[in-house]
Amino acid sequence: MEMNTKLWFDPAKLLVGGAWREAEGGGAIPVENPSTGETIASIAAGTAGDVEAAVSAAEAALDGEWGAMTATERGRVLLRWARLVEERAETLAFLESTDVGKPIAQARNDATALSRYFEFYGGAADKVMGETIPYQAGTTVLTLREPHGVTAHIIPWNYPMQILGRSIGAALAMGNACVLKPAEDASLSALAVAALAEEAGLPAGALNVVTGYGHEVGAALSAHPRVHHVSFTGSVGTGRRIQSAAAENVVPVTLELGGKSPHIVFDDCHLEAALPTLVGACIQAAGQTCSAASRVLVQRGIYEEVKAKMAAVYNGLVAGPASGGFDLGPLVSGKQKAIVTRYIAKGRDELTIAGEGRIDDSAPAKGHYVAPVLFADVPADHALAQEEIFGPVQVMIPFEDEADAIRIANGTDYGLVAGVWTENGARQMRLARRLHCGQVFINNYGAGGGVELPFGGTGKSGHGREKGFEALYGFSRLKTVSIKHG
Repeated sequence: MEMNTKLWFDPAKLLVGGAWREAEGGGAIPVENPSTGETIASIAAGTAGDVEAAVSAAEAALDGEWGAMTATERGRVLLRWARLVEERAETLAFLESTDVGKPIAQARNDATALSRYFEFYGGAADKVMGETIPYQAGTTVLTLREPHGVTAHIIPWNYPMQILGRSIGAALAMGNACVLKPAEDASLSALAVAALAEEAGLPAGALNVVTGYGHEVGAALSAHPRVHHVSFTGSVGTGRRIQSAAAENVVPVTLELGGKSPHIVFDDCHLEAALPTLVGACIQAAGQTCSAASRVLVQRGIYEEVKAKMAAVYNGLVAGPASGGFDLGPLVSGKQKAIVTRYIAKGRDELTIAGEGRIDDSAPAKGHYVAPVLFADVPADHALAQEEIFGPVQVMIPFEDEADAIRIANGTDYGLVAGVWTENGARQMRLARRLHCGQVFINNYGAGGGVELPFGGTGKSGHGREKGFEALYGFSRLKTVSIKHG
């Protein structure tokens, strides 16, 4: 499939109030294929004026057809949307693979996950219940869950389809009207999915999409006085700015800001079962995953064995064009490649390389490729063990006992996901309770997967929860009604 494939949307336009239109200033942003470094299309460079128009369109939808829909009707729209995603899954996967650089097989999985999000939230839309509360005699008290109103969604470039699904799907299920700002590095699949919403019967203005730069569109959206909730996935620095802007309007914010997630491997684990996940959970999407298992903590008694086996896997890994079926594709941009390359250079100077993959000869010279690297015997306080690299770089750290493992695992500013590998049931429960993070996987690792599983972090990984029913609660506000009836 080539980029000249007939599409059902115009990537150079915004979606505002059900109409596809050019950006207010007529500006454009080039779209680069990270596998080749070539410009393949352009998207609209939205402005603060476009954000204003999108917010007004969302308000009109809430006052009109969308706001009048029952929860059951909203759910049916999402279910139809899910079916349309399934029907167009191959084109959606191609767009995301081409735009982001991830292998096509991974992009197909993302399209499947997107359909599942819409399916899940479509089925859940009419199942969010209030409560009755025992109170004074002659009084009945009940609670209602209502939409916030206009919600802003600023999503990143690494998983556009999945993060759109878990954010927009939950917000619409609760009856909010949304304004979406995709990352300027990867907007194609998000625009395509938004266009399918029209086919699914989503009323005009319930979903608006304004592409553009973060410093303009993202800043205007997070600071808009008539936006009632902001959802953001991205870097800590940008998250701080968005939260500060929203705070001026006293608006709730959901932040998912990344991680430095550990795998903790004990000497009683089923190592052969763990090994593929130990590596795969780091190199998926070329390591550009907030929940990437970038630290592997291994008990001293099996450390050398695990190091040798992981090194052998790394030495066989190959990076190449997204369409080629390689273990990993390129990084999303030259900027991201430069960041990751600096970390690897620091590691080469200060640490020991245990294993290293290669870049395939077929990879175009202008593509943004980085060979995956495994560093061993890394001090727990080293920069490569503390800072989110967002690339195919993994570090190994030995530990002595359970207490030492917990100390190291909890010893970063982040707290998103952790993996624990042990057959000891009591230890499994102790670790699950003592690890500072939002998700703990024992003898498996979701790496952000699981539509039904609440997802979010602690510390600099952010706050609030996406996915599952918790996301529905986050995209609603609770109202208490007290009725005196004698």
